[in-house]
Amino acid sequence: MRTNSRAAGRHLLVTATLLAALATTATAADKEARTGSMDVPAIARRIDQAIGQKLTAEKVAPSARADDAEFLRRVYLDLTGVIPPADKVAAFLDSTDAQKRAKLIDELIDSPAFGRHLADIWRALLVKRDPDNRRIQFDTLDAWLAEQFNAGKGWDRIATDIVTAEGPQDKNGAVTFFLANNTVDKMTDTVCRTFLGIQLQCAQCHNHPFTKWKQTEYWGMAAFFMKVGPNANPNQAAKNGNVISIAEGPRTRRQRLPESAKTVPAHFFQGADAKVKDSEPFRPVLAQWLATAENPFFARAFVNRVWAQLFGKGFVVPVDDIHDGNAPSHPELFKALAGDFAKGGFSVKDLYRTILNSETYQRSSKPVAGNENAEERLFARVAVKPMTPEQLYDSLEAVVGKAERGERPAAKGMARYGPTTPRQQFVNFFAVDDTTDPLEYSAGIPQVLRLMNSPQYNRAAAALRSTCKLDEPAKVIEKLFLTTLSRRPADGEKVRFLDHVAKHNSDVTGAYADVLWALLNSSEFALNH
Repeated sequence: MRTNSRAAGRHLLVTATLLAALATTATAADKEARTGSMDVPAIARRIDQAIGQKLTAEKVAPSARADDAEFLRRVYLDLTGVIPPADKVAAFLDSTDAQKRAKLIDELIDSPAFGRHLADIWRALLVKRDPDNRRIQFDTLDAWLAEQFNAGKGWDRIATDIVTAEGPQDKNGAVTFFLANNTVDKMTDTVCRTFLGIQLQCAQCHNHPFTKWKQTEYWGMAAFFMKVGPNANPNQAAKNGNVISIAEGPRTRRQRLPESAKTVPAHFFQGADAKVKDSEPFRPVLAQWLATAENPFFARAFVNRVWAQLFGKGFVVPVDDIHDGNAPSHPELFKALAGDFAKGGFSVKDLYRTILNSETYQRSSKPVAGNENAEERLFARVAVKPMTPEQLYDSLEAVVGKAERGERPAAKGMARYGPTTPRQQFVNFFAVDDTTDPLEYSAGIPQVLRLMNSPQYNRAAAALRSTCKLDEPAKVIEKLFLTTLSRRPADGEKVRFLDHVAKHNSDVTGAYADVLWALLNSSEFALNH
């Protein structure tokens, strides 16, 4: 987008027209060590059968299968967190290979982008945005998570390594979890929500009001973290540029405990007291119970989160509030899928591969007669989801190129704190409260204005960089659609955009920039559908 006044005036005149045109369309060693694997085709069929039976019982029609363009964009966003490049889109749309969808799923799951995307998701779950954490750097945790997911480690191994993490942060990124959750109650709350799918914090001060959970059960779980702590104040260490470490110390270590704290033996949730001596580390004992197939909470918590990520709603809603009084939408399927995940060695890659190869996932988001108002948890069609801030930033960058500003340098004698890169600053600006419905578009006027007016997102050079020449308008328009919306333009769209370019042939590059601006600011670009 040009920044001079003549260009600005033109944008005001053409924006409504262009947006109206759019609106009419709308590792081997680790694997060897694991026992079993998920039977992807069989379990995918079981998913479709269970979802289909519920739809039949509710007399709701399923939507048709998504076309190749819809599927391609969705699977790229869900597995890699970024829209596909234009050349990949064109090749996929033109391919006649009957197995191209399954092959693409395998390709993306085995790509480095898969681990990086899951690291974005799980970092946000493990460490909340909190002013107390402003000096803590999360790069090591991001890198560690990406490495674990890309190496194909099972969720039981990853969870165990997080819960038992110790040592210096620069040597073990997983200890960042304890630096960011730096009190016993925060550790307990986050472990229960993330790895068990339960909101046990409701029993911290009194017995849970809606379940049979007791306050003593909360503090029985909290007892596993009573000896965990850093070797120094995390914020002070960061301020002084020192590396911080996490370890289990003597039980007399001073802890910041709320007034509701109770001294009870370490106790497995809904289970027995832990057999652990006070002189021994507690967390490995917790992990031996936590990350196992025998633990009824562990597998289903992960399955519910992955399902919610892909469909916008989990089997249980809210996703981290699984209890007897909050029934799943498909109880038999939920139980079976969690069981398959556990029996398959908690393989994260296999779970994604299984769900994505189902027809349930590959349905269109477009409604058909009979399911226009169907409850989202019937999964008659795939829900339309707003892009996450990370997905939106990475997809914009894929179109217009990297931001010109680099990382913000640290002040002399002080470690960096706060968002230090353009990506971090963007994510913070667009972040929403974690209780927000993932299917609601929560960005407000400030966010929309930033997208419309930011110089970074109004550069056409990167998107126009191709083998086609600017004097071939039809090819340029098609390239811009492939680059931004991951599809070719419909006939009506092509006519409208070509007409706009023809009217401004004295400044053809500027006309293409107008087209790009309209595409990037369309709802179709900002949504994962």
